[in-house]
Amino acid sequence: MKKCIIGSVLASMMAVTAFSQSGTNSPYSQYGLGILSDQSQSFSRGMNGVGLGLRKGNVVNTLNPASYSAVDSLTMMFDVALSGQISNFKEGGKRINAKNADFEYAVGLFRLMPHVGVSFGVLPYSNVGYQYSSTRSLENSSITMTDTYSGDGGAHQVFVGAGWRIFKPLSIGFNAAYLWGSFSRGFTSVGSESQVLTVSKIYSVDVSSYKLDAGLQWQQPISKKDELVLGLTFGLGHKLGADPLCVINTTDASTSVSRSDTLHAGNALELPMSYGVGLSWIHGNKFFVGADVTVQKWGSVSYPGEVDDKYVGRTDLMKDSYKATLGADYVPNPVSRRFLHRVHYKVGAGYATPYYKINGKDGPKELSLSAGFGIPLQNAYNNRSQLNVSAQWVRSSAKDMITDNTFRITVGLTFNERWFAKWKID
Repeated sequence: MKKCIIGSVLASMMAVTAFSQSGTNSPYSQYGLGILSDQSQSFSRGMNGVGLGLRKGNVVNTLNPASYSAVDSLTMMFDVALSGQISNFKEGGKRINAKNADFEYAVGLFRLMPHVGVSFGVLPYSNVGYQYSSTRSLENSSITMTDTYSGDGGAHQVFVGAGWRIFKPLSIGFNAAYLWGSFSRGFTSVGSESQVLTVSKIYSVDVSSYKLDAGLQWQQPISKKDELVLGLTFGLGHKLGADPLCVINTTDASTSVSRSDTLHAGNALELPMSYGVGLSWIHGNKFFVGADVTVQKWGSVSYPGEVDDKYVGRTDLMKDSYKATLGADYVPNPVSRRFLHRVHYKVGAGYATPYYKINGKDGPKELSLSAGFGIPLQNAYNNRSQLNVSAQWVRSSAKDMITDNTFRITVGLTFNERWFAKWKID
């Protein structure tokens, strides 16, 4: 048991280190807080991240902390996942491919006392990573300008949460997280002739704050083998207490005269309030179908932007985002001796609207499809641990904007062992 605990701590440290690397090459990550990360665990990834109504005692589900109370007294779970993706960006007749790999998360779950489960771990929040350039001609001039855009960084969270089954149908829970990260975005404009000023802008901000989420689940049996679970979640919105900076450098190549200005946006960065509702149908231990709808109120938060040579908080750069997800999990016979009958088969689909605007227009909408397998890992006395492999296709597109097609593979391993059982010798 001590070795497992030490291994869990080391895996969490590896996750923190890995999260310092960007997991995206999307040019859309230059807007807002970047590409928002999938918060679901490996069991849900094949179902496209469905989880608000997911209540199982053998999986970790941080999407709704009320689910923690389903864990049994003999269980100590630890779930880790890796992902790799290939993206194709298309604009006009041009196509560019990019590859990324990420350490996704490391989370654990155990029962603290009867009807109370506790979870902990490291999760991503967002990713920024892009670099591209474009050329343009100055009006009534032969001079061309080369504009280069780049950025990296992201936000991550270390959390602890608890779920409590108040009475048989009702469970509540919370996640409390420390949110940290840094974002850096750069813009440089260089002219083809020396009389044109070279301009560079560096936008940066360091984030160090908290994040609070709460959840509720209501179990409603409808027959001996069938049950409905209603899940509700709420995320607290608040200012992050960060000080976004904009450093502007201008250089006259003909005179070698440079000028630098630093602009402060003040406390102009916020997390949005969020709401979610999910409904799931469970048939025995064989069939699970779930649907989630989530709303993030980005339209009412502040985000730093330039206005009349000032760097200030603006409320016109973001918009409320909506996401709907549907997923299913099927296992033919979880206690069968035939291996293929114990495998979980998963499918899912989702649709999401953007949370940011690009030049006053809505960003790209997102369509996603997924499929996956949950492979039980047999040992001498149980097969509670599971290897989850999922594939997901995500298409982000909008009129007159870049189309992003991403194919992602996620491999997650859930260690689920009977740590607290007392052995007896007859």
